[in-house]
Amino acid sequence: MRGSVDRHVQTWTRELEWLDPLAEAITVRLAAASRYLTQSRKRALAGSGLKLWQYKILLTLRRQGAPYATSPSRLADELGLTRGALSARLAPLEEAGLLVRTHDNADRRRVEVRLTDAGHEAFERHAKAENRDETDLLAPLTRRERETLDRLLRKLLPEAE
Repeated sequence: MRGSVDRHVQTWTRELEWLDPLAEAITVRLAAASRYLTQSRKRALAGSGLKLWQYKILLTLRRQGAPYATSPSRLADELGLTRGALSARLAPLEEAGLLVRTHDNADRRRVEVRLTDAGHEAFERHAKAENRDETDLLAPLTRRERETLDRLLRKLLPEAE
């Protein structure tokens, strides 16, 4: 079955004799998969009502493991933000009830940012929506083909990272 990538490769192979058609086909297909996943994230964000920066904060808290809490300084470091930028971003999430900032009873100077039940649910809704699209993208592949693709990408991507 010939698709747009095959036509693209055929055209450019004809026009550029030095072009490696297999490398071109692979990279164009990887780029198309990336675009699909980017659009999937945008759809999931629109459906969840979250902005990307809000989702990243919830994701980072969730990644901490139970009880889904950490210090503001650690959270800022993990997100690559200044403490001031993080504080400004936490306020709307706190107002929405998605997280809370609490003080340590033993040391009132210590603050903890914690995911609330509502924040946990918002994260889950978004993550499930993204996962559905990811699963749909991979649906044509058998389990063995998915494992092979994973092995190949694991070998390929360290060079790009």
